[in-house]
Amino acid sequence: MNRRAVRAQGRTPRLLSAAAVTLSVAALVTSCSQSDSRADSATPPPAPSASVTLEPEADGSPAKTPEGTLLVADFGADTVTFVDPDEGAIDSVKVGEAPYGLVVGEDGRAWVATAEGVAVVDTQERKRLALIPYETGNLGPVTDGEYRGGGMGIALAPDGKRVYVGVNVPGGNGTVEAVDTKSLKVTDTADVGRRPFDVDVSRDGKQVYATDHDSFDVTVVDPASMDTRRIEVAPYGTEGGLGSWLKPHYTAVRPSDGKLLLPFEGERLVVVDPDTGKSAIEKMTANTHQHGAQITEDGTLLAVGTGPIDPSSDEGPSLTVRSPDGKEKVIPLEGPHEDVAVSADGDTAYVTGGFTRDGYWNGISVVDLDSGDTRRLPAGERPLGIAVL
Repeated sequence: MNRRAVRAQGRTPRLLSAAAVTLSVAALVTSCSQSDSRADSATPPPAPSASVTLEPEADGSPAKTPEGTLLVADFGADTVTFVDPDEGAIDSVKVGEAPYGLVVGEDGRAWVATAEGVAVVDTQERKRLALIPYETGNLGPVTDGEYRGGGMGIALAPDGKRVYVGVNVPGGNGTVEAVDTKSLKVTDTADVGRRPFDVDVSRDGKQVYATDHDSFDVTVVDPASMDTRRIEVAPYGTEGGLGSWLKPHYTAVRPSDGKLLLPFEGERLVVVDPDTGKSAIEKMTANTHQHGAQITEDGTLLAVGTGPIDPSSDEGPSLTVRSPDGKEKVIPLEGPHEDVAVSADGDTAYVTGGFTRDGYWNGISVVDLDSGDTRRLPAGERPLGIAVL
């Protein structure tokens, strides 16, 4: 039996139960990232506790955040946590309910997509500067959980003048909101697909990409006009709808040519030309359900494997390191993970253990990309988004 057929069978009970309720309720109980097999697997042990105390500056002012510190969005709390990559947590700052994605600009300000709005954080002083409410309506009550309304993916324009945040509207299509980084106000809104897991920007700033998890597509937004067009990205088809596990999650923009890279199931890498809408599929080797994706300046792609959908045929959690020529190194990880960032020297990956489904843990796996050695580091509460300062 082929892989798609196995997964279609595995979805059947969930789809039958969803048929008895409305579409919006179905969205609350189904996801491509959910696997019945995970409920049977043992939760990985927690990372050991650790904390770091920074010494004040010579003039008695609070210590500045060291370069190379990690910043994670605590989806299980209302904070972001600053983490020393060798020792552990330095500090936490309240930002807003259930923060998801984050991005850091050259000026040291972090932009964090929460359920309440976009939080602006001074990463040197470690304090929140503002919370910018969304313009999008029908977000429901401010809450947490995988399907909560509010911000998900977030990206910064290359010139630093705008932040783009994907806003989830429970039970319906989402939006991308453009935030002016000087006035700290929402200036434009574009309609996109369902649950914009990830948002990316082209290197010239002329296109914004929303990865629409529940509608099997990427929305290309023109930031000048906020006009949009949708490109289907469904290498396994769209069978199962909201109940499917085979949906896009995160996108990486390839530096060499601006094409979009979307990993699926450790089996297929979809390479999308955002100008023509045409796609090509390349083989991947990890054989695991994939979420977070990151790419380095030399074109090395890192893809996070969360674990098996079908434990009888799929592999466990991993980090795929894929070179520009398509060769892959698959590094096993302990327990599900969600997103990934890379150190400035390109030698180390930091993979968050938050995960949007069951099985998450409060830490980061630190991965030596040369040797493949890993170690666990405590980091906040259910960390999802991550950046290296």
